[in-house]
Amino acid sequence: MSRLLVILLAIIAMTGCGYHVSGSVINPSTGTPAPAGKAEAPAKIHTIAVTTFLNRTTRYKLAQRLPADISREFIERTRYKIVTDAKTADLVLSGTVQTFNSYPIIADQVSGRATIVQCETLLNITLTERGTGKVLFTRSWPPYRERYEISFDPQTYFDESGAGINRLSQDVARDVVTSILENF
Repeated sequence: MSRLLVILLAIIAMTGCGYHVSGSVINPSTGTPAPAGKAEAPAKIHTIAVTTFLNRTTRYKLAQRLPADISREFIERTRYKIVTDAKTADLVLSGTVQTFNSYPIIADQVSGRATIVQCETLLNITLTERGTGKVLFTRSWPPYRERYEISFDPQTYFDESGAGINRLSQDVARDVVTSILENF
């Protein structure tokens, strides 16, 4: 029986984890969806504009932070120059924050008050070649989640929600840039 288990585990290990980056990459030369990792960014690309995200939620902080964090990721990880004017950019990255929810997930046993809150967001990203209008990359992400604590002692209270949103934005920015780079 244990020999069969070892063989089964070896077969599973050889097949890989099945991880892949989802999203549609548009082949710039044909305008059709390309297999992940197969499309190439046009050689003439030097600048990217990350526009203000459309916000369909009542929370403004995340939609404001995302363009700045995505721009920072591009600056740190690529050779592309980030420009503020979309009219002068080779590529334009735009996005929409579709939802933002926060809800308690852990409560104090004695008082019943929430001690840990989870926030989550859904968003869409599109990368467009400005000169031709061709969409090079588009993706709707699954929910991103981040947790933060709530102190219920008034003497030591510190609002952690802003820091939680900052961490969420940085995680999203890292994933957005990674997904785009892995597809080009």
